[in-house]
Parts: sequence; C-alpha cells; structure tokens
Amino acid sequence: MQHGELRPTRRAHWRFNRGGPSQTLSNEEYHMLRETALKVIRHFNIVGECNIQYALHPHSLEYCIIEINARLSRSSALASKATGYPLAFIAAKLSLGISLPEIKNATTKVTTACFEPSLDYITTKIPRWDLDRFHHTPKEIGSAMKSVGEIMAIGRTFEESLQKALRMTHPSVGGFESKLPMGKQYPDNFDLLEGLQVPSNARIHYICRALEQDLMTVDEIHRFTQIDRWFLHKLKRIVDYRKDLEQLGQANETTSEDWGLAKKLGFSDKQLGEVFRKPVSEVRAHRLSLGLTPYVKQIDTMAAEYPSYTNYLYCSYNAAEHDVAFTDKGIMVLGCGPYHIGPA
Repeated sequence: MQHGELRPTRRAHWRFNRGGPSQTLSNEEYHMLRETALKVIRHFNIVGECNIQYALHPHSLEYCIIEINARLSRSSALASKATGYPLAFIAAKLSLGISLPEIKNATTKVTTACFEPSLDYITTKIPRWDLDRFHHTPKEIGSAMKSVGEIMAIGRTFEESLQKALRMTHPSVGGFESKLPMGKQYPDNFDLLEGLQVPSNARIHYICRALEQDLMTVDEIHRFTQIDRWFLHKLKRIVDYRKDLEQLGQANETTSEDWGLAKKLGFSDKQLGEVFRKPVSEVRAHRLSLGLTPYVKQIDTMAAEYPSYTNYLYCSYNAAEHDVAFTDKGIMVLGCGPYHIGPA
C-alpha cells in the first residue's frame, strides 16, 4: 500500500498524519517504489506478508528504505484496514503453500486474491498524542515514538476524511479548526512562524490559524512546513468555504446546495452550528428538513467493479445511494475511540 504523508519527505511512518491511497506521488514515483518493493521481497525470498517503509525526497527520485517488516505489524494492520484486503488471512494461506490465484476473494466471491486493491475512497490516519498529560514534555514530534494510539477515518474526499479523522482524535476537536484541543488557549507570546516550522501535535491547528486569519498564503505555509501544496490547498478549501458559509448565514441566503457541499467537505452539525450561531439541534433539524443524510458505502477492494459481500461499512455525503439495504431493526456497536493515557 502506498500512501501520502503530511510530511516534507513523504515519509512512510505511522507516527504522523497520513492518507491513503497516495495523493501526491507521480506515476513514475509510484511505479518506482512498487518495482523496488518487488525486487526486495524477491531478493529476500519472502513468502507471505511484507511491508516496506520508504522516505522519498519531495523534489527528486531519491529514496531510502527505512525498514522492511516480513511479518504482520501495525503498518500491515493499517493497510489491511484501509483497503479491506485481508493480509493476515492471505499470508497464512501463502505460508501453507496455497498460491494467490487459488485463494478466493472473500469480498467479491468471484475474483481471486491475486489483485491489487483499488480504492474509490480516502482514508486518513492520525496518531493520538497525550503529551499535555506529562509536564515538561517537549511537544515536538520527531523520530521518537510519542503517540499512544491512532485513529483512521474514511470518506469520499480528502476534506471529508480529514475532518472526520480530526473529530475522532478527541471530543473537544470539532474538525479542521484553529481552536486548540481541550479548551487550551494560545499563549500571549505565541510565535506562529515557529509553530509552523516545528512539527508538533498542534501544528494542524496552527496551519488553520494562519489560513483563517489570512496571515500566510499556501506558498508561504509550504515554505515553512514543507508540507505538499496539494494538502495545503485542500485545507484552504475547508477554511475558505467556512468563511463563505459565515457570510451566507449572516445574510440568510444559504441554500440546500450550500448545506450539501458543507457536508461533503466534512463539516459536522456542531461546526455548522458554530458558523451560523445556532444550537446543534436546530442545525440538525434544518439539515433533515432538506433531506440531507449520509449514505452507507461498502469497502469492497475493487472500487465497485464487482458486487461486494462485506459488512465493512462507512458513511459519506459524497454519494447518491446506499450500498446496502436496511431493515427496521439493527444493532450499532459503538467504539471507545483511540487509546489514551488514563482510560478506565
């Protein structure tokens, strides 16, 4: 699985925000890394599961292999979760001497496991840091492992996926916003330039602050953070549309199309309540009156090329119909969110 990093080297590491499938790799870069991966596993005669992590220079084809894991790891679990491809199951079959063409794809029931997953959605993974619980702990994020958990969100656009992911990191985070988690305030001597240059657990909020207050352009933020402009333009789109909604709300000129685009960009009812200065209950009631509800989609590994038989589902406003039929009765299992320091 290839993926894009919100990092200057596009570094394949689970300690940083990342999304899949890759959004910023060129066709040449993608196939170069893919061919390298095949050469590596053939060189070491690896049969089963293997994940290779790269660091790719953002302005050349120079790359380094950070590590090779010929086993199931956290990166393997993430790739399997993001693509719906059952890596552990397939690896066990291969270890028993069964070839890929002989293994049936449990998702489609008609194809084999000898294929590369094709995705028609975006996944975003964000680590969970609890650095504020430890006094005098540096907030800088580097090569040392500091996260205590992680989350993964799924959407049809990067904006939708990212905002869903940010909300999952902590109940106090509403999405891509400049407000700091847990009600923390910016210090009086806050240096935005330093906040952007130094990777930290709050830098995503600093970027939003710079865009919200028109303190920096995308190119300036790119120069200080070295984050790919593709990601920055997506973040700016969220900020710009929030400003548009505020103006439309003040003039009472919002339409169903405006609300629909807001939901497609990942805005929650709570966020819209803050934009329009209305209670969440009123926002939700108005949204339902417009007939705006999310659609349930399936993770099918084949980008809807074949019928899918799986209960791996996600919700998205970027759709026109459900992938599954619903009855009046059902069971919803609620997760506890990412692991954090101090859980009961």
